[in-house]
Amino acid sequence: MCRGGCVSAAMRIAAAFVIGSVCVTAAPARAADDEETRILLFSGRDLWRNGAFAYGGLLVAPGGVDQDGIALKLMLAGGLYRYNAGSLGGERVVGAETALMVMPGWRVKRGDLEVKVFFGLDVENHRLWPDDPANRLRGHAFGLRFATEVWYEPTATTMLAGDAALSSIATQQTLRLAFGWRVLDQFYFGPETQYFGSDGYRHWRLGAHFTALKTRDNEWLAAGGWARDSDGRSSPYVRLGVTMRPQF
Repeated sequence: MCRGGCVSAAMRIAAAFVIGSVCVTAAPARAADDEETRILLFSGRDLWRNGAFAYGGLLVAPGGVDQDGIALKLMLAGGLYRYNAGSLGGERVVGAETALMVMPGWRVKRGDLEVKVFFGLDVENHRLWPDDPANRLRGHAFGLRFATEVWYEPTATTMLAGDAALSSIATQQTLRLAFGWRVLDQFYFGPETQYFGSDGYRHWRLGAHFTALKTRDNEWLAAGGWARDSDGRSSPYVRLGVTMRPQF
């Protein structure tokens, strides 16, 4: 049963997963020699014991996604989750969330370091069955979101990646750190850790990732490990993502 003060725990982790999904950092995509890519498409899935979430969107960079300059990230996300509501005597509540994010930003690359920063609109809608009036995340919510992504290759065969985000909706925060070694010159493999939080709720993860596996015009990311939250619930987690270069 969710403890007092954790009425909207699963709702908060749902929002946090959406944020984390937006900021998952893959290896910087490389443009073809004879053309400049200005649009990237991306999508992904995230599963654990108490929730299933999906997202999709696009990154638009007028000067090219591999060049310094302005960029615009658009994303639509949604998911289903469950939690035990302390205000309803521990009754099981099933929730559904949808979110739209519109975030202008800037990309900077210096040597083997790449940094992206975004700031913009966060729009969310939350529905609960049965209704939980004590959950502050119900109905429509509008806010602002800040996000950053970092990719660094300290050597020819290693990488460091990090991303973080902060939303004004329920003070949602996310952080992910990953390290990887180049395997067979095909992808990076290594450990990762993640943190998701909001008002009255915390969620931690420790696992491993496969990053930057390329197939034609697609680049894949997969991760899995163990998750535990501040309500004492734990389970395996799985995350999948893909970035695509559209051919127009």
